Amino acid sequence: MIEGIKRIFSVPELKAKIVFTLLMLMACRIGAYIPVPGINGDAAVELFRSATGGGQNLFQLMDVFSGGAFAQMTVIALGVMPYISASIIMQLLMALVPSLQREIRENPDVGRRKMGKWTRILTVGLAFFQAGLYAKYAVQLNSGSPGVIVREILDVQAFNTPWLFYLIVMATMTAGTILLMWIGEQISERGIGNGISLIITIGILSSLPSTIGSVLRQLNLDSQEPGQLTFSSLVVLSGVFVLIIVGTILIIQGQRKIPLQYARRIVGRQEVQGGSAYIPLKINYAGVIPVIFASAFLMFPATIAQFIGRGTWIGQLANMISPGNVLYMVFYVLLIVFFTYFWTATQFHPEQIASDMKKNGAFVPGIRQGRPTQDYLESTMNRITFAGASFLALIAILPTIVGKILSVDSSITYFFGGTSLLILVGVVLDTTKQIESHLLMKRYEGFMKKGRLRGR
Repeated sequence: MIEGIKRIFSVPELKAKIVFTLLMLMACRIGAYIPVPGINGDAAVELFRSATGGGQNLFQLMDVFSGGAFAQMTVIALGVMPYISASIIMQLLMALVPSLQREIRENPDVGRRKMGKWTRILTVGLAFFQAGLYAKYAVQLNSGSPGVIVREILDVQAFNTPWLFYLIVMATMTAGTILLMWIGEQISERGIGNGISLIITIGILSSLPSTIGSVLRQLNLDSQEPGQLTFSSLVVLSGVFVLIIVGTILIIQGQRKIPLQYARRIVGRQEVQGGSAYIPLKINYAGVIPVIFASAFLMFPATIAQFIGRGTWIGQLANMISPGNVLYMVFYVLLIVFFTYFWTATQFHPEQIASDMKKNGAFVPGIRQGRPTQDYLESTMNRITFAGASFLALIAILPTIVGKILSVDSSITYFFGGTSLLILVGVVLDTTKQIESHLLMKRYEGFMKKGRLRGR
């Protein structure tokens, strides 16, 4: 492993990308400790812990994704969830509006820039809206337990509304989300890995020390009385932890190889008759994107419901779709399956593959070129996508089921499995692949430089 790290940092360009990425992620973590002006972070955390009640709660899941920023009411409390929600909306619009599809197909660069522009604008709108709801939630908490908000800010009112506090919260939290969005885009462009996914991952990893502390406290090692968490439950959780890691790796890297035959192929400058190859179709073409999208999709309406109403039908609806409930798990599984098929349909184009195969004289044995090949690839991808989506959904809800059976605290099950671990493993695999591709490219470049002939 040490040799691998040395090899990575021996490439100046790759070293610069990794250092840039780490610095950007450090900036994200600094923002997680800067509270909104007028907020008492310590009092907010205590009220947050009592509000969640120790059970599985939507706010706890949001706090894990934001790396603790949500509970402390910091400037990046909303995290990148508004950006992910905006991305989901734009992807759905692109699939439903034919003109957008045609524009991206005819001019991909201009289409992507236009989609990025509208995604950013929508992100600002969603962040502003959610920050307003968050401010209302903070006012409700302060009315029950004064001390969360500085009194002087609340005294500035108009029409019996603390407009100054609302303005401060909405401005700072929206700015924090915009900053995270910019950092994520900079990491994707100038760093290594997917920026938005890495920001979520670093937030999840930041909860590791508190999770280990929670495990030690619940084991009750200082006393002879049995704790809330037994060693047998810890062994089962550890087994689920390992199972999810192995399963995630197998699902993300697994593929179905479609054999190909060539009537003719070009090798160098010569045309060779015959030959064989294969098309690797990934079992889970979308990676962990369906898990991120499904979590964000469920978070947005449930967050609005929990912020707006308690004790009303909106509050009851929020409780029904809170993490740990049966209805939540059903919706979660269905959304993972839906987004797996949706993302695969937007990224995998069998008609293009069939056309390229026909131009290059390639064919699947027993399948005619053209439309039959396209139908065959599409049906094959649908079958393996169903298997991949089913396994992905099973891995996502398995820790929740085990945690309910063993009566384990949700703060532990959130980290040791399900959504958090799936995202963590998937992002690490994707980043590792990008690092390996840089190393491979540089190794080939060095080999060609040594063998290059110089002119006389």
